[in-house]
Amino acid sequence: MSSVQPQTAAMPSELEIAMESMITVFHRYASKDGRSGTLSRRELRELLENELSGFLKSQREPAAVDQIMKNLDANGDGQVDFEEFVSLVVGLSIACEQCYQKHMKIAGKN
Repeated sequence: MSSVQPQTAAMPSELEIAMESMITVFHRYASKDGRSGTLSRRELRELLENELSGFLKSQREPAAVDQIMKNLDANGDGQVDFEEFVSLVVGLSIACEQCYQKHMKIAGKN
């Protein structure tokens, strides 16, 4: 009699789930105008309003979405592809981590 257990699929890690979520969110908004690989200005605005509303509200500039679009659109094609979108997520994540570090320092936990 064999004691070998049947292999089951490993549960995705927390980081794998986060990556999948980022990809899913991007494509949810990018597919709205028929060009599924990129975000138009309108799609980017909708994504920011729904998924990053706290960040968008913190931007006091009325043309914040236009500026974000300009900064993200590295190749100047008027669209934000996944790689350009990831740079936004990375930048915001770095800023959030820096705030976390400051908070931990103030709380005396670092």
